[in-house]
Amino acid sequence: MKSEHKDELKARRRNIALLVSYDGTNYNGFQRQNPPSVAVQNILEERLEKIFGDKIELTASGRTDAGVHALGQVVNFFTNGRIEIEKIPRAASSLLPKDIIVRAAWEADKNFSALHSAKSKIYVYKIQRGETLNPFTAKFAWHIRYPLDVEKMRAALNLIVGTHDFSAFKAENKTNMNPVRTIYAAEIFSSEEFAADILSIKIHASGFLYHMARNIVAAVVAVGRERLSVEEFRRIFDSRDRKLVPATAPACGLCLHEVFY
Repeated sequence: MKSEHKDELKARRRNIALLVSYDGTNYNGFQRQNPPSVAVQNILEERLEKIFGDKIELTASGRTDAGVHALGQVVNFFTNGRIEIEKIPRAASSLLPKDIIVRAAWEADKNFSALHSAKSKIYVYKIQRGETLNPFTAKFAWHIRYPLDVEKMRAALNLIVGTHDFSAFKAENKTNMNPVRTIYAAEIFSSEEFAADILSIKIHASGFLYHMARNIVAAVVAVGRERLSVEEFRRIFDSRDRKLVPATAPACGLCLHEVFY
């Protein structure tokens, strides 16, 4: 929501919240973009305006990067539109492309903000292991053909649990955010999905810096490939120096899984 429109929009009768899932492959992230770039927010606002008859400005729980997916993105917006709440998901599905879905809708309190009311989030990063790329997981996982030592990766993840300064894992040239975050849990587990050997890294935190989840994954994978030892991972984490962390992991493997309020 643009700050200059905030008071005008909050004067509307209803505050609607939506649970949204999307495949981020074809979008330049979630946040609204100027043409010719297209973001998930551009599409959602355009189609919701047809349903509600209002100019829609969404507030989201977070701004996923280009190519990042979401299972549980939460947005809210103010409207005078009269459509019944239970009809919103079906109405949205008739207008939205197949890679964006409104899973649920509810009437929120006037003070609810998908961004500012969020207490914590879970991101899940998927890695497809094996010599051959699986076409059914290619858009949703980082393909790594090299062996990975999962126990060493788990040991590295254990080091980031708790309240820490995550400057080592922030995006380069991003200095204006408080780098202190709390990670409540960080785990790694394997599964078979679409005949692919999938390794999932699940991180539950109070919040995430820009590129934080993908940079953590990049460093943890380096440990798994034995390019970094667990102790070297610890020293990089403690150094708070982004330049010591490997290149950011690909966007395709990351999914905003759930937001807690």
